[in-house]
Amino acid sequence: MDDLFRIPVGKWAETALDWIIANLGAFFDGVKAFFAEFYNGLDWVLSTPPFWAIIVVLAALAFWLKGWKLSLGTIIGFLLIYGMNQWDNAMDSLALVLVASLVAVIISVPLGIAAAKSTAVSSVVKPVMDFLQTMPAFVYLIPVLLLLGIGPVPGIVATIVFALAPGARFTELGIRSVDSEVVEAGQAFGASPMRILRQIQIPLAMPTIMAGINQIIMLSLSMVVIAGMVGAGGLGGAVYSALTGLNTPLGVESGLAVVILAIFLDRITASLTHVKKHVPA
Repeated sequence: MDDLFRIPVGKWAETALDWIIANLGAFFDGVKAFFAEFYNGLDWVLSTPPFWAIIVVLAALAFWLKGWKLSLGTIIGFLLIYGMNQWDNAMDSLALVLVASLVAVIISVPLGIAAAKSTAVSSVVKPVMDFLQTMPAFVYLIPVLLLLGIGPVPGIVATIVFALAPGARFTELGIRSVDSEVVEAGQAFGASPMRILRQIQIPLAMPTIMAGINQIIMLSLSMVVIAGMVGAGGLGGAVYSALTGLNTPLGVESGLAVVILAIFLDRITASLTHVKKHVPA
């Protein structure tokens, strides 16, 4: 009797996924190849040089953006990662986070701008972003795994989907929060809508947009454990191995390495926000 009133949403989703696999397999093969090459290239850049060379570059970046305190903290933190024998895993995870974050920014920021410019677009984007962020990651990992297989690529795609929302939302909020009188002044001087967007709205909204990018990176890093569960390796793979094997030392060391990466990336993006505030439009 209960089956009479059951709505077979899951079966409909399965049918749709079967159709996608049968008809769009070549497209997803191309997506897989693109992300695999992108990830492998960046991972090679981070993993091939000596560990101290990477630490010097990251410390120099921290010094340029924030100062000697962040630079010193970067050196200590990454030396600790190396000393815990988590260097290769950390570089794998850093490559995954950077790839996923970059793609998420490229998608979400223009989407947020479009939503800020059009109420119709905003009314579509908001519920979609709500759906993507609230749906448990394990649920959309199922179709991603079926379409892309095991490895870092499904982890990257799942991370992108999970991290899109704050980029679009913060960008829309930043653009909409720009003082209308400033926009009207640009219009009075005969500036085109694109020029107003490029030279007035985006520069003034940049602190908010950068806050959204910061959230994208943090959410991407929070997904490394789930990515490790689908074969992405890195620190997520180490955490998962520690969990399944009840290996406390490995769990503490890999978890601490994730925390160090998170603090470094958070401070760097926060420093970028501060720098943008002082860049003249």
